[in-house]
Amino acid sequence: MRNGYQAYIIRYMANYRNNKLNDTTNILKALSDPNRIRIVMSLSGGELCVCRIIELLQLAPSTVSKHLSILRQADLIEASKKGRWIYYKLSNHTKNKTLKEIVKWLEKSLKEDDRITKDKKLMARILKEDPEKLCAKIKKK
Repeated sequence: MRNGYQAYIIRYMANYRNNKLNDTTNILKALSDPNRIRIVMSLSGGELCVCRIIELLQLAPSTVSKHLSILRQADLIEASKKGRWIYYKLSNHTKNKTLKEIVKWLEKSLKEDDRITKDKKLMARILKEDPEKLCAKIKKK
């Protein structure tokens, strides 16, 4: 009886995980915070080092880490380690056609938003900074 029940749960969860409605719901839940939307919008411009994301948001590294973790769990972003730094980018998974549509919608909807406009200008300045110095500055805080 127990093995049959476990098999049922596994089949149920497999169906639940592969549900487009569930994928969309998870994406929307992950984007329910303004800082996570800001992260996604900044990553729509390309891959970023975690230090640059911290500098953009002006939040504690642990807070930014939590936001990044939520976005990763929703399969919105991917991380890769390159040398001493961890870089984040928007997910390239094929199931994330929904993500691409949502990012397009966000870009269109937030095109004239003051916060997003300021973020773009700030990110342009942050990208000019030496990553070594930026990370050292963040560690001192």
